Amino acid sequence: MSWQPIVVGVDASPEAAGAAAFAVRMSQRAGTTCHLVHAARDVWASVGVEEGVDELWHALVDQARANITAVLAGVVPRELVDNMAVRLGRAPVALRQAVADLGAELVVLGGKHHSALGRWLGGSTSLNVARTTDVPILVAAGSLPTIRRVLVAVDHSGAARPTLQTAERYAHLFGAALRALSVLEPLPVIPGMTQAYETGEYYAMTEELLERDVWSLIRTPSVERIVRYGMAVETIVREASEWGADLLIVGSHGKGWAERVLVGSVTERLLNHLPTSLVVVPVGAAAVAEPTEANLAAVVA
Repeated sequence: MSWQPIVVGVDASPEAAGAAAFAVRMSQRAGTTCHLVHAARDVWASVGVEEGVDELWHALVDQARANITAVLAGVVPRELVDNMAVRLGRAPVALRQAVADLGAELVVLGGKHHSALGRWLGGSTSLNVARTTDVPILVAAGSLPTIRRVLVAVDHSGAARPTLQTAERYAHLFGAALRALSVLEPLPVIPGMTQAYETGEYYAMTEELLERDVWSLIRTPSVERIVRYGMAVETIVREASEWGADLLIVGSHGKGWAERVLVGSVTERLLNHLPTSLVVVPVGAAAVAEPTEANLAAVVA
């Protein structure tokens, strides 16, 4: 399958410069094009200014171009910077529109660590884009050296198939080793309720479901399959660190905002931790087939 264009969200930060440099190398390897996009905030709309808005807007665009050009000088080809699109509005909206206009298949961003207060007030661009995009988003951590090891984390859900397919495609592009990880979390303890299964029995049946429904989706013969036990985020971060993964790939279940506010999601917590460069694969409306009691009973039957 041929690669479609890559969109890079840029600003005047060193993280954006590193992401742009990686995206250029990736596009060259994939035989596709790379496009820079900057989202400029419409500050005048928020204060109700009408007179002279066009002049103010052009001045804002010119200043943004100058700042970004200075940061990207010598990092990416000059013609790429000259053709950079500056769009008015919020970054998630601007990037989504750029993806639609170009028929792009990937958005690349520079990873930045945010405080809890910063995330609560405005969130991070990568997190907001991951919540709304229809294509994978790659959040680059640091300079992103050569990709030699790709770790893909999957569970027994509708996210597994597209996430594994993406991981195999990326590993093939970079000629990287691929390891597939699934984390089995302990059964939740609910006061006043008796667990339907003992922990050992639950793990055994879940592993059988994993073998039948998830590992069977892998098409690359050399992929290493790993099962770990523990809490998802901590276990994935530890595995990525200990194995020395250059790229971590996970799927987004597309959970609603209420659930994100209440309990968060593995994908969002990984974006906030950013243990290594991360690819988030959107699943959209894919059905989530969690290992419920009905599924477990089917294994036993």
